[in-house]
Amino acid sequence: MIFHTKTFSELTTTELYSILQLRSEVFVVEQDCVYQDVDFKDQKALHIFGFKEDKIVAYTRIFKPGDYFDNASIGRVVVAKNERKFGYGHQIMKASILAIKEHFNEDLITISSQKYLKKFYESHQFKQIGEEYLEDGIPHIRMDK
Repeated sequence: MIFHTKTFSELTTTELYSILQLRSEVFVVEQDCVYQDVDFKDQKALHIFGFKEDKIVAYTRIFKPGDYFDNASIGRVVVAKNERKFGYGHQIMKASILAIKEHFNEDLITISSQKYLKKFYESHQFKQIGEEYLEDGIPHIRMDK
């Protein structure tokens, strides 16, 4: 899979629509969580996404230090449900970590992880910092790399 990195203004309307559809499909519908996904942070983010057969199936957004957390950060990590068995989650994380290094020259990264994904992020050298907390009614943990 080839990943693309774009600023908000570089996204085509079709790409933006596909990204928002994927995020809504997973974070709102699949996880049965009513929350405001469109949060006006997308304009500050770099968007990392991968296509499969002309469809965006993997996505994250990354932030420079100070735009979300004190450290650089990765958020909205998502892979389409029927594509998760192919390891695209690991690929998009590697692409996002590399993009933070290339675009922001940063190695320190913070994420707000859903608790059940702790082992997944540990496989990318993230470590839990502090206690569990609720975000939009879902248990989360802060993790730093």
